[in-house]
Amino acid sequence: MFYLIYSEDVENSLALRMSVRENHLARLRVLQDQGKLLVAGPCPAIDSENPGDAGFTGSLIIAQFDSLTDAQQWADQDPYIAAGVYKKVTVKPYKKVLPA
Repeated sequence: MFYLIYSEDVENSLALRMSVRENHLARLRVLQDQGKLLVAGPCPAIDSENPGDAGFTGSLIIAQFDSLTDAQQWADQDPYIAAGVYKKVTVKPYKKVLPA
């Protein structure tokens, strides 16, 4: 089943994000290589693909896991949490309908 992982950043998180970004992306690449990643990416703080110093307000990941518990455990181990990037992480089951 798919699970939605929505994480909200602390204020002025850009420097924290950049300090562990490669470790964060490495974990996502593992999911991608396993064929489990539907989509992943950050939420720009401004209406721009490249927000520059404005940074980001959070991130969205939708990926397959065996259970809600497994998805939560995976999310809890994100390097962004250890670095203090995220102030809140929400994990919910997600049902993909479209595109089919």
